[in-house]
Amino acid sequence: MRPLTDRQMQVLSLVCRTIQDDGMPPTRAEIASALGFASANAAEDHLKALAKKGMIEKIPGNSRGIIVTPLAREHCPDCTGSVEDSGGLPVIGRVAAGAPIESHEHIDNFHKVDPDLFSPRADYLLRVQGDSMRDVGILDGDLLAVHRTHEAHNGQIVVARIDHDDVTVKRFQKRGNTVKLIAENPDYDPIEVDLREQHLSIEGLYAGVLRVAG
Repeated sequence: MRPLTDRQMQVLSLVCRTIQDDGMPPTRAEIASALGFASANAAEDHLKALAKKGMIEKIPGNSRGIIVTPLAREHCPDCTGSVEDSGGLPVIGRVAAGAPIESHEHIDNFHKVDPDLFSPRADYLLRVQGDSMRDVGILDGDLLAVHRTHEAHNGQIVVARIDHDDVTVKRFQKRGNTVKLIAENPDYDPIEVDLREQHLSIEGLYAGVLRVAG
């Protein structure tokens, strides 16, 4: 790998410091302003170079969509600690707690919280929509901490994807070729999935919940 240029190192250092100080990466405009670039496009060019060299991952369609990789810690003194500890957990799309809704697979933001506060350890956060899980304390607008896994046991609360597109959080119950995704609110009927006719995948397990004011 070719070494980082001085400008690339400045950009990487700024990204790492901003994540540590603010809990989220800077925007392209903020990078340009802080380092005296003529435009946000100039900052984007340096980010592309850093991504090509494996220092960051860029999340399309998000002004703060920058994830610092472990490789960056070997080259940048400002990139200390774990990526998760410095940048927080990504907030990915929204998850239904009512009827399933289409999942939008992108990072909306970052929330500065230690993944090890949850059990099992959280990998990302999903914002809940609806009240079908209210009786276990999962309310509309909450951030659901999710442990990424594709396996679940009966009785666990899961994030499940139905027919590749629709995502919901429910209690998992499987018998033979039938899965029931059970709400924790008597106003909602279980969602029944016949595995011979529909596709269902487990995206993760419930690890905890955050209630953020505002």
